[in-house]
Amino acid sequence: MKLKIFFIIFQLAVISSLHAQNAPKYSNEFMAIGVGARGLAMSNSQAAVTDDVTSGYWNPAGLLNVKEKYAFGLMHASYFAGISNYDYFGFATPIDSRSRIGLSLIRFATDDIPDTRFLYDADGNLNYDNINSFSAADYGFLFSYARRSKLIKGLNLGANFKIIYRSVGVFANAWGFGLDIGAQLKRGNWQFGLVGRDITGTYNTWNYNPETFYDVFAKTGNTIPDNSIEITLPRVIADVAYGTRVKENFGALVTTGVDITFDGARNTLIKTSMFSIDPHLGMELDFKKIVFLRGGVAGFQEIKDFKGGTYWTFQPNFGVGIKIKQFKIDYALTDIGDQSEGLYSNIFSLIVGLGKSKNTKPRYIYGNQ
Repeated sequence: MKLKIFFIIFQLAVISSLHAQNAPKYSNEFMAIGVGARGLAMSNSQAAVTDDVTSGYWNPAGLLNVKEKYAFGLMHASYFAGISNYDYFGFATPIDSRSRIGLSLIRFATDDIPDTRFLYDADGNLNYDNINSFSAADYGFLFSYARRSKLIKGLNLGANFKIIYRSVGVFANAWGFGLDIGAQLKRGNWQFGLVGRDITGTYNTWNYNPETFYDVFAKTGNTIPDNSIEITLPRVIADVAYGTRVKENFGALVTTGVDITFDGARNTLIKTSMFSIDPHLGMELDFKKIVFLRGGVAGFQEIKDFKGGTYWTFQPNFGVGIKIKQFKIDYALTDIGDQSEGLYSNIFSLIVGLGKSKNTKPRYIYGNQ
């Protein structure tokens, strides 16, 4: 098993090195933000423990842990003081006793951007009535499939077919297609998760409409962009988690792991010219599986100060949740204490489950219960 994992990571590194010069760093990064307040409160440490409809994003194999026949998820978050908005919708349902399907929709956008191209009319007069607005929006569509392994007990497998659409008003748009794979394995109180995102590379084909900006770019000396292909290189996420019951009513779950990117050196804790490693740690405490308290740490970065020195920052997160019958409401506060360069955000999410799935086996998160 370890040899296979090493071989997969080695293949991804080779693919990445071949494409590195044609691939921009941080391509399609809106797809790496995360969905659901639970996962964000735990600093994205979800690959091994995700067990609800948001699994379609975190690890498609986790969809097999959803107990309801129909599961829905919603999330809204505002970034940069409300300038940009991030929205998510998810759905999951079983096919049979061994498999499930899911759908995830993600939109990250800055709306109502002023279009001042025609601020001055043909006579050179200033006319504010000529100002219109447009949106710069990124969309992700994930179609998930998960199936229980017949060969290895406790092993769940999953995959996402991914469609990316990005648009900048009438000026440009791009379509992209990619593939994610995931696996979860449970052994007693231990859980393991492995996700390969964009494993074959996700290729965004950009098409520009120069008629809408040629005159402005020509007057200001900007380069007129050509239609091009943007490559999103693979990312590997590997997590391990341990959960236990404390007495009868209380539970504790600790999960940790790493994000490995292959687009060169990023500002992470471990970085090389070929790959970068970003560790994360999350924890969840619960009372009778009704009330939840969560926290996590991730995003270690080295920052330069005004004196020419450097110092390290990190992003601590916090969250709470409550489950009332078929409803689960979660809240996350990211970057508590302002310990990182990123701004804090208040995030709410809602998960609704309808109907008991007759074909879904019960899941025991913390060993025997």
